[in-house]
Amino acid sequence: MAEEIPTADIQKKTVIHRIEGMDSVLVRRDVPFRGAEGNALAMDLYRPAGTPPGELLPAVLLVAGYREEGFRSRIGCDFKDMGSVTSWARLLAASGLAAIAGGNRDPAADALAMLGHVRENAAPLGIDGTRLGVWAASGNVPVALRLSMEKSDTAIRCATLWYGYTLDSGGATHVADASRQFGFANACAGRSVDNIPKETALFLARAGQDASPGLNGSLDRFAAAALARNLSLTLVNHAAGAHAFDLFEDSESSRQVVRQALAFLRSCLGRGRVADCSSGVRWELE
Repeated sequence: MAEEIPTADIQKKTVIHRIEGMDSVLVRRDVPFRGAEGNALAMDLYRPAGTPPGELLPAVLLVAGYREEGFRSRIGCDFKDMGSVTSWARLLAASGLAAIAGGNRDPAADALAMLGHVRENAAPLGIDGTRLGVWAASGNVPVALRLSMEKSDTAIRCATLWYGYTLDSGGATHVADASRQFGFANACAGRSVDNIPKETALFLARAGQDASPGLNGSLDRFAAAALARNLSLTLVNHAAGAHAFDLFEDSESSRQVVRQALAFLRSCLGRGRVADCSSGVRWELE
């Protein structure tokens, strides 16, 4: 949502890469959880068709960087109902991973609350809570990056960050300025790459023709700082790509970046394992 893209397009637009099984994934809608302030929130869970109910799958959290009322007023729907989010969640599930997309009232705090809920209820949800990744794009990236900074035995293993604002460094204010302009949460304000655990792997998809103010400059500085700290970083530069190229540019170059991101997530998170007891979760085919 950083560049000015027509809202009707961004609401309905889906990822350009499709694979077998996307239309047959199992979906649980509106699974309740409590936000940071105790607010009643909901998330949608996606799971590959054909996996046993007791199999605990690695999961990818698709996180929002804007308040839900902001999505509704600007886009016309909740974050988890956007075409980009639902199609990416289906793509992840068809690739063998569980996917989770949730809403919020306070982006950074409620994303942390959702992460905590997933960890605490991993087995009933059919998820391996020790193998979690995050996905985000554009102005949603700072919240995903903030989740990646959590340090624990079940820390986020990896993050796929698409053409997004990250964090300010070296005295620059591009992320803070864009946060005020576009309304996303500057969730990493006051933090640096030093807050990212060494064990967390990062995948950055860069759009070489991105016109969002200050985005590529801040992204480049972030990548340089991550490399200087010798973090695990995969940087893919789609030189001809514009903002949201995975949605709007149906080209082999765009699809290749998507395939690289899926391979990265599968490599970092691995396959699922079978639980000792039934999860008790009912999944319904949509």
